[in-house]
Amino acid sequence: MRVLQFVTFVFTMLAAIAPALAHSLEEVDQDLRDKEQYFQPVDSGAPAFTLQDAAGRTVGLGDLRGKVVVLNFVYTNCPDVCPLHAERIAEIQKMINQTPMKEIVEFVTITTNPKHDTGAVLRDYGEAHGLDPVNWVFLTSSPDKPEDATRRIAEAYGLKFTGGEDGMQMHGIVTHVIDQDGRLRARFHGLKFEPVNLVVFVNALTNRPQKPHPHAQPGFWDKLKGSLPW
Repeated sequence: MRVLQFVTFVFTMLAAIAPALAHSLEEVDQDLRDKEQYFQPVDSGAPAFTLQDAAGRTVGLGDLRGKVVVLNFVYTNCPDVCPLHAERIAEIQKMINQTPMKEIVEFVTITTNPKHDTGAVLRDYGEAHGLDPVNWVFLTSSPDKPEDATRRIAEAYGLKFTGGEDGMQMHGIVTHVIDQDGRLRARFHGLKFEPVNLVVFVNALTNRPQKPHPHAQPGFWDKLKGSLPW
């Protein structure tokens, strides 16, 4: 039964991803503009950051070169949209991690409330919302940094903050996609976008259609066949 479910998933994903395999990133951009109203193409340097993971290890954007990065901002005591955003990221991660893209995509969540979100809190939050630590990391600032350090990073990515009651932070919900060279390539706004459209865009980046290949590269289907359980 598991094999049948996996194969069904594979062919469903292939049907969605196929347009990204043969076309340039510009064509994929145009296709998503036409059918995904919450997609915003971007082409600019991604703002740098150097933060800490739940174990206190330093992680910077530069450490993730060579990976496509799916980045979002939340704070763990947010009662409404942040948990929904985390679950949307987990849904996208599950789709990607059933394909060879798992090896080249890293999911990064940055807290905007580092004073509250300690290492233990970060670990528990990821587990509670179904995020797989194999290619997902939750980052916070070190204790010696200003309390608003991560909010400044979020603002550099275009988010705006408004203070609310009881320490609530009002800000937009955006999922950012950064390519292997550290360039911000897309924003998916809100929570109503189709997850498969983000997966299609990520797949286009993993195939590097924006750069010419001097030699033939193995295609997604060749990699996928190698992962099939037979």
